Amino acid sequence: MYNADEQFEKLGLVLPPAPKPMGVYKPSLIDGKYLYLSGHLPVLEDGSQIKGRVGRDIDQEAGKLAARQVGLTLLASVKAKLGSLNKIKRVIKVFGMVNCTPEFESQPYIINGCSELFASIWGADNGVATRSAVGVCSLPGNVPVEIEALFEIEA
Repeated sequence: MYNADEQFEKLGLVLPPAPKPMGVYKPSLIDGKYLYLSGHLPVLEDGSQIKGRVGRDIDQEAGKLAARQVGLTLLASVKAKLGSLNKIKRVIKVFGMVNCTPEFESQPYIINGCSELFASIWGADNGVATRSAVGVCSLPGNVPVEIEALFEIEA
C-alpha cells in the first residue's frame, strides 16, 4: 500500500505550523468523504509569511517557491485535521490566487509550485488535481500566493 507520510519524509520536507483562522471561518472542514481547506498563505517554519507581489517585489521563481510553501501549509492543516497524509485518497481541486502586477500572465506556472509538491507526494494519478490559477490585485498581508484545496479522504 502507498504511504504518503513515508514519501513526505523521503523527500526531506518540513511542515510549517498549521495556521489559525484570521477571521470568521474554519481552516478545514470534513463533509462525507471530502476534506475542504480554506485559502492558505505561504507560512514558513517560524510562523512568518513570505511577502511580495509577483512581477514587482519578487520574480516568478520566488512566486513558484511561495506556492510550494503554501502547499506545505495546506499539508500542515491536513495533518492537523486527519493526523496523517495517508488518509488522503487523492487531491480533487486546487484553486490558486497570485498577487501579481496587471501585466503578469504566468499564474499557472506559479501555482505549479503547489501542484508539483502534491504530485511528488501522491503521484500523478492521485496527486494531480483539477485546478484554477488566477491573478489578483491584492492578497492578505501582501503575500504572493493564496491557495485552497479539496481532497478525497479514505473511507
